Amino acid sequence: MPLKEITFLEGPRSRWADLKFVFEIAWEFIRGFRALHFSGPCVAIFGSARFREESPYYADTRRLAAEIAQLGFTIMTGGGPGLMEAANRGAKDVGGRSVGCNIVLPMEQEPNPYLDKWVNMRYFFVRKTLLIKYSYAFVIVPGGFGTLDELFEAMTLIQTGKIQAFPVIIFGKAFHADLAAHIERMRQEKTISEEDLRLFLITDSVDEAVALIRETIAKHGLRYEERKPSWILGETR
Repeated sequence: MPLKEITFLEGPRSRWADLKFVFEIAWEFIRGFRALHFSGPCVAIFGSARFREESPYYADTRRLAAEIAQLGFTIMTGGGPGLMEAANRGAKDVGGRSVGCNIVLPMEQEPNPYLDKWVNMRYFFVRKTLLIKYSYAFVIVPGGFGTLDELFEAMTLIQTGKIQAFPVIIFGKAFHADLAAHIERMRQEKTISEEDLRLFLITDSVDEAVALIRETIAKHGLRYEERKPSWILGETR
């Protein structure tokens, strides 16, 4: 049986089928909003599911996430294994809050064990919206297509003024050297402007990354606010 996403993208369908799809998407958003309502200000960390604990990228991500969590931010990831797990684990190492937006895939991706709360999403675009909606900084650690998709989604939204100019940190100079070169090529070809190079920071320094995120706290006055769950809606913290 084909996935609903594939069926939807086949082309025009009946009006009733399209309406049902809209309701499904609306319900997926509502589930996400309710699950993450009590998360507090988040920093999203995007990275590959494929790097395991023995990778130096895992240790770097875990250490960086721990430092960010100590600023008072909730660490938000895609909820899966690899560097997502490392980020959530780093938050738990220092007693920080840790949440995930897990994507449901044909090869089942299980939520990692370091999450305080997570929500399972069927649609990537819903998941990306939630990851961006609750985040006040975006950290990109080594990853693949999905990580780059999340990186450029965030930078496009900042570039076009759809969200505020929150920090975008690309962590790992060696891994991202070719990406940095391609961004420079885009600047030379004038497909992006000189000002767009200020949208992100490429660094190997945890201290430099944390300092930039700390500026976000000062600029926006962020703090964790306790919200009272609604028993009518069956909410829990």
